[in-house]
Amino acid sequence: MLYYSWILSFHVVSFLSWMAMLFYLPRLFVYHREHAQKTEFVSVVKIQEYKLYKYIGSPAMWATILSGVAMLIVNPALLQSGAWIYIKIVLAALLIAYHFSLEYYRRALVDNPNLMSGKFFRFYNEVPTLLAIGIVIMVVVKPF
Repeated sequence: MLYYSWILSFHVVSFLSWMAMLFYLPRLFVYHREHAQKTEFVSVVKIQEYKLYKYIGSPAMWATILSGVAMLIVNPALLQSGAWIYIKIVLAALLIAYHFSLEYYRRALVDNPNLMSGKFFRFYNEVPTLLAIGIVIMVVVKPF
C-alpha cells in the first residue's frame, strides 16, 4: 500500500493539471469566437489553444487515467467499496468525452471561426466544473 499513496498523489496532481486545461481552453474559445475579425489576435489564440490541448491537457488526461487504473490495480478493494466508485468512473468518462469534444471544437474553430457563439462557449465552460464537483463529492463524501 506504500505505492498506493504515491500513485494517489500523482493522480491528484495530474487531475489538477487536466482540470486547468479543461477550465481554460473553452475561455480561449470565447476569445477566439468573439474576436474572429482580429486576425493577428486569433492567430495567437489558435497557437495557445493547440499547445494547451496537446502539450498540457492531453498528457495530464492520460496521466490521470493511467494513475487511476494503477490505483485500482494496486487496491482492487476500491471496486467493492460502494457505488460511489462506479459513479466516479462514469463522471470521469464524461470528463474524458468533454476533453475530446474540446479538440473537436478547437479544430472546427480553425475552419469556421463563427461556428458557435461566445455565449455557447461560456456555458460549455461550466461543464467540467459540474463534473469535478460530482467527482470530488464521490471521493470525499462517498454518499453511496
